[in-house]
Order: sequence, then C-alpha cells, then structure tokens
Amino acid sequence: MKRILIPAGGAILATGLLAAGLAGTASAASDIATDPMAKSAADAKAIAEFWADTNGAALKAATESNVWDKSDVTKLQSKGGYSADTKPGSTAPIGEEKKTSAKVQNVNLPKTIGKVFFVNSKGEKKWCSATSIQSKYHNLVATAGHCVYDTATNSDTMSKWVFVPGYYQGRTPWGIYVGKQAFTHYDFDVYEDYDRDYAFVTVYNGIQLGGGSAKQVSKAEWDKFQGIKDAKDVAITEAEYQKCKDLNGGETPDCWAKTDTKIDNVGPDYPGAVKALTEVSKEQYDKAPTGKVNGSQAPKATVTENVTESQYKAYTGPGYRKIDDKGNFTITHYFIKNWVKKTDVKGYFKTVFTIVEGAAKDAGRLGDNVGGQGFAWNQPTGKYVRVFGYPAAPHPDGHKNYTGITPKWCYGKTTKKLVGSAAKKIEEHVALKCAMTEGADGGPWLLKYSNSKRLGYVNGVTSTFNDQDGNSRVDYISSPYFDGETNTVYKAAANVWSGKIL
Repeated sequence: MKRILIPAGGAILATGLLAAGLAGTASAASDIATDPMAKSAADAKAIAEFWADTNGAALKAATESNVWDKSDVTKLQSKGGYSADTKPGSTAPIGEEKKTSAKVQNVNLPKTIGKVFFVNSKGEKKWCSATSIQSKYHNLVATAGHCVYDTATNSDTMSKWVFVPGYYQGRTPWGIYVGKQAFTHYDFDVYEDYDRDYAFVTVYNGIQLGGGSAKQVSKAEWDKFQGIKDAKDVAITEAEYQKCKDLNGGETPDCWAKTDTKIDNVGPDYPGAVKALTEVSKEQYDKAPTGKVNGSQAPKATVTENVTESQYKAYTGPGYRKIDDKGNFTITHYFIKNWVKKTDVKGYFKTVFTIVEGAAKDAGRLGDNVGGQGFAWNQPTGKYVRVFGYPAAPHPDGHKNYTGITPKWCYGKTTKKLVGSAAKKIEEHVALKCAMTEGADGGPWLLKYSNSKRLGYVNGVTSTFNDQDGNSRVDYISSPYFDGETNTVYKAAANVWSGKIL
C-alpha cells in the first residue's frame, strides 16, 4: 500500500496522518477525493440534451479514450505486486436476472455495462467503458479514474460526463445518466498515481430524450410549458390577418401587418427609377462597365477613409485595406451607381407557438433499470475474472481488430506479479491476458461472474494496455488492485443520493 511520495524538491509528502512518523498511513477519510460534476438538475438536463440532440449526433461523433500512445504500450514489469491491507470482503450485486436451466455456450453480456461519454480539456468528444455497480440509491457507475479525471489539466473532472448503459450507435435504450459527483482516491486526484486509476460516479436519474409530438398552442399555454417549445413567425394572407383581428376585437397580439421596401435593378428610363449607390469589392468595381449603360452614364466612385488600427484590424467588409506611406490606416470603399425601382410591399404575419410533448421524461434510477454489479476487495490473485469493454483503437502496429460498436470480453486468471510501468507510478497492478485495446478502458473486471444472472463482483477496471511479447500487439491489460482503500472510496460514493433531473 503506497502512501508516502517523494516530490522532486526532496521534501516528503504524506497524504494523510503521519503521527507515527514516516511509517504512518493515512486515515480512511484522507483516501477519498470527491469533486462535483453537474451541479444542478438544469445543468444536467443541458448536458443530456447536448449528447442527445440531432438524433445523438454528439454520441456518434465521440471517439475512444486515447490517454495512451504507442510508447506507453510496453512490456509489463515482473517485480513488486499488490499488498492486501485488510481482510477480503465483498458487497452483493443487485437486480438479479431470471435464471435459466439451459446450458449456455455463449457469454451473456451484462445489462449493466455501457459507455461513459465526456468532453476533455481539448474539446474532444471521447468515451470509455463502464458499469453500473451496487449502491444504496441504485445510482453509481464504476470506471477508470482517467475516464473521469482529465490528467491533462491537473485532474479536473471531464466536462459533460454521462453514462449510457447498453449504448449502440446513438441509441440510449435505458436513458442517459448524467454524472453528479465523482469519487476517486486522493493519490489519483492529486498525484495521478495509476495504482489508483479507478473512480465511482453518482448519477442523476436517467433521462429519455427524443420522440414526442409537436402541438400548436396559445401563447398563454406556451408561456406555462417548461419543456421543449418553439415560436415561429409565419406569413399569412390578408384575409387571415383580418380574421385574426376580428377574433381579438380589433387588437392584433398574435398577428400583424408589415411594410417592406422591395428594390429591383432597372434601367434609367424605367418609370419611377432612381439612382442608388451599391458598395462592391475592388474586383467587382474593376470589372464593372464604364461609359454609358442603357443610354445613361454609369459612373463608379471611390471613398477612402482613415481609421484607427483596431478598426483596421477588425474590418471584414468589401472595402480595400491599406497602410499608406505615412503609416495611416485606410479603407477604400468602391461604389457602382445603379438605377433602381423601390416598391412598398405589405405583408401579413402571425406567431405560431408550438410545444413538444413527451420529448423528455424521467427514466428512473440506474440500478432499477439495469441492476448493479457487486464489489469485491482484497481478493487473492490467480482467480478467474471476466472483463467487458468496448475496444476500438488499433494495435501499436496499426492493425485494427475492433470497431467499438459492440462490447467484447476476455476471460482468464489474473496474474500475481506483472504490475505495469514506472511512467505511471504503477507498482501494484494485476494483469490479465487479453488483446482488447483502448475504448475498453474503464470496463469492469468481474469476479464470480454468473452467465445466467449476468452478475458478478467488480474486482478491477481496465487501466493499461500492454505488449508482453514485443510484437506491437496488445496482449495483456492491467487493473489497479482493489484493496481496503478502494473499498473506502467505493463506500463513500455508494451512500450518496443524487436525485432527479425532471
């Protein structure tokens, strides 16, 4: 269990209580780092709408997490290893599915898994894998720490973070669950110590967006409605305008008449024609004819004005910018004289008020909809686990096995000694032989997974991707070892209520 870190300056920092000197360990409370995400239901609704808008366009545009590069995918070290700090323990899963007596050869995917979507500090839309996990209020998601905390910005939480269980090509079958509060280990939040690369996020009740039907209503009904609504000005006939006036006793709160001036280019002999100057670009000015056009002189004119430096830099019109020999900032405007006819055109309009009913509804609590995996800590290694995730990235050699569209799985015994890389401060990871690539990070490692119940115990989350045999292909993945401190963070998150968006 690592708790003492030596920074570059040489002073010893202990994240917790060091009453017993350098050998001391932190208190349970100091293991926990917690940060707010969507701070209000209104903020959460706006985040859900960001991802769901235009038939899930933002969800479809997101790409897999890419915190790793080719130089990170290296051979695992064979030293160190985990250290259990308390007795083994577990918390049972929730939402058991109906058992089946049939012998199933294929793996039944858990309903609890899905993707977390977020916007990182570069403004990129990204996703990782994650799972619903058992909690008091059925509102908790488990994933990797680097899928919640942006390591590029000193561990700020990711923006617009949501979890979508069962996600498939823009579809959100169980709703969108917006993150409310993030929990991780202090060492990851502050020091980006990948031995603590895990996070638990409480989420608001899910929200289902899309669908619904538009309905035209009165302005009073429109003003009262709190959902999606629109007000649009549309053209009507003079007869409809008169009817509108009659219905309102001569008043026109919802309809009106408007006079616009229509301008047409004509010749100089056209009845009612008047001269008008039109500003054009220098190129258009140079191409315009000279001499007489339609029997009349067609002069061109230029006007040069002195402007300030800021006006000069901000100008985006058709005029020509120039700094003269004296250093003055100038803009030359070019005009062509036209013959035009102006006609007053009267139009009639009204405002149409529309609401969309059924476009947004509360989807309920996450755990009530998809269940929640159990949680286990301080378990011995060398046990079988089943890992789920949405791999998408190519291998270091460029070979692309996965699309990220559908979840994949790996199965096997965890290792005892292979622990990871010093670059990420990793000394206590456990590993599993598996070829999944990025996009699978954050996916759960499930101990004692029941294929009939589709439930097990989260005993790790995918953190790193490694090339053990040196052929530029990922062949091992690793996870932080879940110990008593992990359980402390989990329990803190599992007892926090989040509430509804709608």
